[in-house]
Amino acid sequence: MLLALVKTCRPHQWVKNLFVAAPLVFARRVGDPVADTRAVVALGCFCLLSSAVYLVNDVVDVDKDRAHPVKRNRPVASGALPAAVAQTAAIVLVGVSLGVGFLTLGVGFFAVTAAYFLLNLGYSFGLKRVPFVDVACIALGFILRVLGGAAAISVPPSKWLLVCTLLLASFLGFGKRAHELRIAGIRGGVQRDVLERYHPAILRWLLIILGALTITAYGAYTQSTHAQQFLGTRQLALTLPFAGFGIFRFLWLTYRAAGAESPTDSMLRDKLFMANLALYAAAIVTIIYLR
Repeated sequence: MLLALVKTCRPHQWVKNLFVAAPLVFARRVGDPVADTRAVVALGCFCLLSSAVYLVNDVVDVDKDRAHPVKRNRPVASGALPAAVAQTAAIVLVGVSLGVGFLTLGVGFFAVTAAYFLLNLGYSFGLKRVPFVDVACIALGFILRVLGGAAAISVPPSKWLLVCTLLLASFLGFGKRAHELRIAGIRGGVQRDVLERYHPAILRWLLIILGALTITAYGAYTQSTHAQQFLGTRQLALTLPFAGFGIFRFLWLTYRAAGAESPTDSMLRDKLFMANLALYAAAIVTIIYLR
């Protein structure tokens, strides 16, 4: 049962919480012992909280998951993890996350994490059934991760970082819906109510537009006065090829990859995408910190 509980917590999805560390990196605070420690604690709190959300969501969606060719193997849907155990674990994780956040990182961080949890509760119990609002919730969740990371180390969040995060998160959210719709086919409404209200052609155009806007916004940031004054360089433009490849590779995985629950799972298994991500991270560190 312990293995089933860990699987339901989806630790492989914690990679999304790396957005919590974005303010630390782009505020040039990496290497500051206090900031590093607070950022790690913030990251841990969001990981526990996101796992609690997955536990709640799997209990709420148990019937829908049983109709899904892949999700029916999830522990709650398959019966390997009793719903009562999942609910109890979720309560414990929420309590630990919010408690540690409040006691170690302060009221500001606590408010952000509480908002994140309430947003996801609303998503699980109804907002995910409303087209476009469901993706807005996903995007707002990423924004709250960035705000939480900024609150944890007491730095003002960059407007550029928030804009790029909003566009990228929206792109990822609509990509998830496009992937689900492609995999589900005519059974989309059985597996997720909102899929009946999305049209594949509209999703495809949204992804193209959002992908282009994300790359454009990031490119504008690399050449902005803010980047020049705060980072002292415009060499971040050298990372644009990595950002562009990541966007196009995600599109390819969304419409071509099979056998995964979501494009995120496909990304984590895709060697080209992960290699590109590693090169992007290395370039960021080199330009901001080692230049």
